Amino acid sequence: MMELKTATSIDAMHEAGRVVGRALTAVQNAARVGVSLLELDEVAREVLREAGASSPFLGYRPSFAPTPFPAVICASVNDAIVHGIPTGYRLRDGDLLSVDCGAELDGWVGDSAISFVVGRPRPADLRLVETAERALAAAVEAAVAGNRIGDIAHAVGRVCRTAGFGIPQGFGGHGVGRRMHEEPEVPNEGRPGRGLPLRPGMVLAIEPMLIASGKDGYHAAEDGWTLRTDDGSRAAHVEHTVAITESGPRILTARETA
Repeated sequence: MMELKTATSIDAMHEAGRVVGRALTAVQNAARVGVSLLELDEVAREVLREAGASSPFLGYRPSFAPTPFPAVICASVNDAIVHGIPTGYRLRDGDLLSVDCGAELDGWVGDSAISFVVGRPRPADLRLVETAERALAAAVEAAVAGNRIGDIAHAVGRVCRTAGFGIPQGFGGHGVGRRMHEEPEVPNEGRPGRGLPLRPGMVLAIEPMLIASGKDGYHAAEDGWTLRTDDGSRAAHVEHTVAITESGPRILTARETA
């Protein structure tokens, strides 16, 4: 059942979201050629520890997963779309890295993701990331009371498809609150004016996922968690936790500059 949050609850979620924003900023600042994904996970862990927050990712095990998730960030490199497990892999010049992070603070969860290039970027990667960010911005703009879930989905899909990028079907955003995954589902493609009406008090994790080749195919890697593009093309993933309020959408996971 979907829970509508009070203004006080949304303020509390904003505090959790601020921790996520700090963690993602710290990870991006630490992501350099030669740094391992495990080292980046430790950077995020330290931010959570300092804030007195816990990780909703660590130990999470949905029905599809063969093992509990072992880290506090998802670190997805190049052709990995989402759910990448941090390993000893050391970043290389030009790697495209997507980092997803969550924080639980005082019983409330924030969830957000960023994509960026390590070292010297390829123009195609910059365009992919920029399009993902535009899709997220368009979706946030559509997250207003009186619209519907389909309006958010359509906003993401329109930006992505117009730019020629693929969208992994079956994966998208979700409600968030006391748990990391709550109702409703928030697809990354859909028809405007359809789906659940948006009401003040709803809090959604909106997360566009793009595939560079324009194809939608993906598969699960051997670890049972990481999703990779079928054709080896690169992917980007960005996300914000957004509250629907009487005065418009409120981003709860805005990044803080270091």
